[in-house]
Amino acid sequence: MIVSGAFTGKRYAVLGLARSGLSTVETLLASGAHVSAWDNREEARMLVEAKEHPLAQLADPLTIDLSGYDGVVVSPGVPINRHPIADAARAVGVPLIGDIELFAQARPSLPPHRVVAITGTNGKSTTTALVHHLCKTAAIPVRMGGNIGLPVLGQEPLRAGGVYVLELSSYQIDLTHSLCADIAALINLSPDHLDRYNGFAGYMASKARLFGMQRATQHAVFGCGDAHTLNVARDCAAERGSEFVHIVDPSTLSGQSAWPSLQGPHNLQNAAIAVQIAELLGLGETQWRPALASFKGLSHRMELVGTHGGVLFVNDSKATNPASTAPALAAYPRIHWIVGGLPKGDDLDECLPYIGHVAAAYTIGEAGPRFAQLLEPLVPVSRSEMLCDAVRQAMSAARPGEVVMLSPACASFDQFRDFEARGDAFRDIVAALVAENAPHSGSIDG
Repeated sequence: MIVSGAFTGKRYAVLGLARSGLSTVETLLASGAHVSAWDNREEARMLVEAKEHPLAQLADPLTIDLSGYDGVVVSPGVPINRHPIADAARAVGVPLIGDIELFAQARPSLPPHRVVAITGTNGKSTTTALVHHLCKTAAIPVRMGGNIGLPVLGQEPLRAGGVYVLELSSYQIDLTHSLCADIAALINLSPDHLDRYNGFAGYMASKARLFGMQRATQHAVFGCGDAHTLNVARDCAAERGSEFVHIVDPSTLSGQSAWPSLQGPHNLQNAAIAVQIAELLGLGETQWRPALASFKGLSHRMELVGTHGGVLFVNDSKATNPASTAPALAAYPRIHWIVGGLPKGDDLDECLPYIGHVAAAYTIGEAGPRFAQLLEPLVPVSRSEMLCDAVRQAMSAARPGEVVMLSPACASFDQFRDFEARGDAFRDIVAALVAENAPHSGSIDG
């Protein structure tokens, strides 16, 4: 883990003890800080209690005097726009921060390094993992963390010359004030998380703060696929000059057919942004081009589960909104689309430009009836309700050369714990049905 003298003797309250929160507690305690920690879940509190550390106590920050604390460290999942902790901290002048801000404060005590920070509405996990892969294959010391599910404070510090590649959500940026990334990237912008912001403008402003934390001589990289991102890029260029602002043009990057885990127009833009970042880090084409072909992609994001009978099975469970599903539909010409779950909206408008790629749709979950109504005038629809039924029906209908894809355009919480559990279930159901249909010779070729 990262340990820093920047925290020694200071006092922090930590609210939220999932992966990043627990990692924060461990870093602060190991650094000699005094920590009050809290989570509404008893099992999470027990993990802190088990440490038996003299500098740690369990206490709800809303019930203690926060005067004199050096920070209230909030999990990104805590809705600070409506949670009373924001007012409680503000009332006594204590900053509300996250684990990324603690990492920023610890940076001076780490060996010399660079930080790449990547954000956007969609594609940031793939782009973050791809930059990590490009660096790793070029033998650059590298760590990956942030919203991708790896708390950065829990990573072993890099030796001199290393690169920390961070995926940042808007929630994490809201809690960060001094990161000053050597390279910052914004892939795209579309409406999301509007329950946490004062409309889309507030969400955009949150993303743009990543660049406001940079110095004028640090690099900013932008996608070119939407006007909102280009507006942020232009504002950035006006402040620091075009030398340090890079708007990528995916059409100039050739060879996508050789990158099996980077198919579709959206992944061409992700790759173009990753290549631009890699070149700013000093990699040449002889280093990054072969690495694009060897990239394996992310679990649950356009993940190639395998093929059976000439049909490709794709797990895109991480697509939890229509904007995220739309590029997945653009990636293949004949798709048996499994869609539905807990809806974030009442339409699929962002998917409709690619409806010609859909051979048939199989609706599931709470959104199933509404999505079926929307899709039935356009494509054949099976009201499957359950994921297992949808996979069975799609597998039966798909023909060689076609794709069975789980890309739900919805959250998972109506039927599954999270999108990972949903994607795991898809994999397991596919494997079980293949075995059931071909017990002697059938298999998934991964």
